[in-house]
Amino acid sequence: MRETTALAVVGRRGFVKALASLGIGMGLGPWTVARAEVLAYGPLGEPDANGIRLPDGFRSRLLATTGQPVLPTPYVWHLAPDGGATFADGNGWVYVSNSEANGNTGGVSAVAFDGSGAVVDAYRLLADTKWNCAGGATPWGTWLSCEEYRGGLVWECDPRKPGQGIARPGLGKFIHEAAVVDPVTGFVYLTEDEGDGRFYRFRPAAFGDLSSGVLEAAAVSTAGAVTWFPVTKDRPYRGRETTAFDRGEGAIFDTGRRAVFFTTTSNDRVWAFRPETSRMELVYDAAAAGPGAPLHEPDNVTVHARTGHLYVAEDADDLQLLVEGVTGWQAAPFLQLVGHDSSEITGPAFNPAGDRLYFSSQRGTDGKTGLTYEITGPFLGE
Repeated sequence: MRETTALAVVGRRGFVKALASLGIGMGLGPWTVARAEVLAYGPLGEPDANGIRLPDGFRSRLLATTGQPVLPTPYVWHLAPDGGATFADGNGWVYVSNSEANGNTGGVSAVAFDGSGAVVDAYRLLADTKWNCAGGATPWGTWLSCEEYRGGLVWECDPRKPGQGIARPGLGKFIHEAAVVDPVTGFVYLTEDEGDGRFYRFRPAAFGDLSSGVLEAAAVSTAGAVTWFPVTKDRPYRGRETTAFDRGEGAIFDTGRRAVFFTTTSNDRVWAFRPETSRMELVYDAAAAGPGAPLHEPDNVTVHARTGHLYVAEDADDLQLLVEGVTGWQAAPFLQLVGHDSSEITGPAFNPAGDRLYFSSQRGTDGKTGLTYEITGPFLGE
């Protein structure tokens, strides 16, 4: 049985037009364009030795390079590093990174750190999969890795030891991008990287057990109210009663605001879904922000837990990692890649303490060699 609402469901064009022009369903308040000065970190400096522009006081460290060992370990880093997350592990933590490689060369790798931030291990979590793009961390401490192709699955991986993930076909078979979990209900929210993709929800039969449950697709009214329809799990769903999103990509569940933030790359937008009110909100629209607005082709997203700031990575454009301003929803650059013209920023994630940020340049400076970095410096909230 589907959830019901008295509000009419409209097509994507009507839905987006209503949100963007009338402000309906924008309860968080839209992002506005901001100069870097509105952000407490200040303007970006000149490129460092890694080709990264950063605010004053921040530093970058190259951690891993495609085809080379992650020193001091012998583990060779994977191709095309993509979505990532961190997990607490004793006094240290683990950073996991997907491999968006074709054939059977995709999967997931991990780098383990001690409490001082030194690399102590690196290993494989998932192999023989294809185009592992984004994903999400679960409240029970696993990593969901999503395959981005027509028959793609979601794989659940244990980040703290070498192994092989477990396929979770109940979460659907389609061009997956991200999968994030509400820590209260255990529901999984999923994005689909297609021009007519849907926003999905998986309701597991039991909290923390993704082996069975119900998959649903969202329909959004002009007022932003969301209705869920049960759908088949063996193919993408395209029923006209549900709402299309133009290439849904990165997502994160922000526990502080109790919202799923996700991006749509093709139309330069950031969205928020609030499970408690079942409402969809448009929080950033580059077209509506006007000429010269930042944040184009938004993709992976993460939240800095200490401040609640949302960080959004760009697929292309000028390769900036944008963060909301300290005075509200204002987009301003936190870092920028220079000389990485054929690449994209992927996998941003903070360590549990919030004083280190990890991310990758997926194809590096030569258009093929992935580079994974750590950023340290005076992050807010200490």
